[in-house]
Amino acid sequence: MPLEYKGQLVGECVLDLLVAARLVVELKVVESLARIHTAQVVSYLRASGCSLGLLFNFNVPALRQGMRRVVLTS
Repeated sequence: MPLEYKGQLVGECVLDLLVAARLVVELKVVESLARIHTAQVVSYLRASGCSLGLLFNFNVPALRQGMRRVVLTS
């Protein structure tokens, strides 16, 4: 996905999944989710124009324990 700043292309970011141009999904396999992982999803939300993201950590006994919902508020 292209990244723009003040109308200029400055780079690209690679999303794990973008569902129906409305939902950003970020997949991780880490010991535990940290604030930096949530900040990464927020950055992806801002860049994509989406307002909802899901952050998954697969390094947990039950997937529900490793799921975090991220909502971008104005």
